[in-house]
Amino acid sequence: MATQSLIPAGDYRTTYAADTTIFPTAGSRYAVWAGLAVLCFAPLVLDRYWLSLLIQIGYFAVAALGLNILVGFTGQISIGHAAFFGFGAFASAWLSNNLGIPVFFAIPLAGVVTTAVGLVFGLPAARLKGLYLAIATLAAQYILQDFFARANWFTGGVAGTHAEAFSIFGFAFDTDHRYFYVVLAYLVLTFVLATNLMRSRDGRALVAVRDHYLSAEMMGINLTRYRTLSFGLSAFYAGIGGALYAHYLQFVSVEGFGILLSIQFLGMIIIGGLGSIMGTLMGTAFMVLVPEAMGWITDAVRGSALDRALSLKDNLSFLREMAIGLVIVLFLMFEPDGLAHRWRQIKAYWKLYPFSH
Repeated sequence: MATQSLIPAGDYRTTYAADTTIFPTAGSRYAVWAGLAVLCFAPLVLDRYWLSLLIQIGYFAVAALGLNILVGFTGQISIGHAAFFGFGAFASAWLSNNLGIPVFFAIPLAGVVTTAVGLVFGLPAARLKGLYLAIATLAAQYILQDFFARANWFTGGVAGTHAEAFSIFGFAFDTDHRYFYVVLAYLVLTFVLATNLMRSRDGRALVAVRDHYLSAEMMGINLTRYRTLSFGLSAFYAGIGGALYAHYLQFVSVEGFGILLSIQFLGMIIIGGLGSIMGTLMGTAFMVLVPEAMGWITDAVRGSALDRALSLKDNLSFLREMAIGLVIVLFLMFEPDGLAHRWRQIKAYWKLYPFSH
């Protein structure tokens, strides 16, 4: 009797390397490369408005990725992320202005300095959890905010400070069309590093601490070490994002790093999907574009009866903040796993279509 060869069907993986691969299929790898190629040509076809939105998505996504490592992958909570974002912005400006360090090196150094600050707050916070940890990170937010306002030598105080334009070998990236490539390079690098971190032993240990810290401790995982490590990594990414923000605007002010920005960072990772690297980028894009969409809607109905009844022009800022809050509540109610989960469901549906059951 002739033997018949068995053809594997479905999601069939036989090695651990196949299970942890970055690109599960050749199609996903080609899609990423095609997306990067399209982004490289974006400055040639998009105007300054759209490029500024893409740049915002870029540096906010880098910072939000750090928060997702802390909250989504490690299970800690932080409502002071904006303070570390601001510290990275001020640190990079201070390094380039006062020590003469080129901006090219000041940005990663700002990430390292912010990591040290994050570890200072992370050491005591590593032994806390729940509401106590939330209060500890809130204290870090207000401590650093007060430091920004008083440390004239570092931040310029309430007047703010100037940040040099990014340059390499005398070539200044001082326009949106040029600076877009700087942010894109850092975005790709930081996301690749985070993806590979989650495939490593330390990354799996962070996830184990999130899933069940008692079981993780029984397996020999040092909870204090990995919780502190997650705070350091979160601060590093926040510092890099803040530095990119500073050298894009070329001015840093204390008012830009309040508690509202910390809440917006939390909204980015909740909407995108906790514990999802791709979801971080999706959630950040969503949070950046929602206020702009409210502006487009008000422009579309300007002069209409609805505009006269609601005074949309006068209440635009209020409507933008209301829309962000409403979106977060709706996602918590109807899509708690975020946009990344919905995207995976859509892909799975079409992958097995028409036998998607």
